[in-house]
Amino acid sequence: MEIKGSKKMGVLVGCNYPNTSNALHGCINDVVAMRHTLVNRFGFDPNYVKLLTDDGPAGSNLVMPTGENIKKALNAMVDEAEPSDILFFHYSGHGTRIPSLKPYDPLRHDEAIVPCDFNLITDVDFRHLVNRLPKGASFTILSDSCHSGGLIDKEKEQIGPSSANVETGGTTTTTLSFRPKIIPFESLLQHFTSLTNINTLDIGTHLLETFGANASLKFRLPSFDFELVEPRKSDGGILLSGCQANETSADMSPNMEEAKAYGAFSNAVQMVLKEHSSQTLSNKQVVMEARKVLKTQGFDQHPCLYCTDENADAAFL
Repeated sequence: MEIKGSKKMGVLVGCNYPNTSNALHGCINDVVAMRHTLVNRFGFDPNYVKLLTDDGPAGSNLVMPTGENIKKALNAMVDEAEPSDILFFHYSGHGTRIPSLKPYDPLRHDEAIVPCDFNLITDVDFRHLVNRLPKGASFTILSDSCHSGGLIDKEKEQIGPSSANVETGGTTTTTLSFRPKIIPFESLLQHFTSLTNINTLDIGTHLLETFGANASLKFRLPSFDFELVEPRKSDGGILLSGCQANETSADMSPNMEEAKAYGAFSNAVQMVLKEHSSQTLSNKQVVMEARKVLKTQGFDQHPCLYCTDENADAAFL
């Protein structure tokens, strides 16, 4: 199917991890709501929006959000991209931090999302995807997960922990029931050690043993190929993260009857877009307004923006 002008393509991933100790409740609701927003507000063709979820009605044709399936969908979207196309990835699910393989990293941690099979997708994977974009195309990532700040490796911080207008400290004061969207590194290590029976603290060894060539690029390279993972001059990557790299994002489970569960950041973005339904908002405006919503609701998580100066002021989608 051919679309005149720029194509808009999306991959939406919601991981609720049903029937596990890591279960969340609002992640699938988040991406279903986003699909409606993409189609009805931003003019995405439904045929160009792919949905991956790990739970649904009996008999539904689910595409499970495993690490392999998510990367396959993202790579297919990038492969199809042409100059000036708009690509979008919304992830709602668990995130984690893993020990950094980069000797120059002062935080000594790297960010990753946790697909339903725990086959981590890391900041290096997202950098590699962004680097493959044709010149003039953009790739916006909205990640509603813990430790999501910095999820595109080496992307420039526009709004983040070092921004002058960031308030830090305090605790979440909302009275609603919520769960942090995090699987700690120690839990991941314990899980994979039980699968591989290998006595090592190196998560990469476990992931390579379990997933082989489908493991993250971060662990498959014998040493970093800096031409592969360094940002390009024509950098089309845009990251709207649900929190800073050292913070958690909330999965909300309202106690009210018939109230839907949701991710706090995903819901805040939807509220911002609804409040400004007749306006074109920049990426910077969406993040700053979402921060205000979360602060008003009593959350101590600070959405961040990582992209070039030009894309900070560019229209959100």
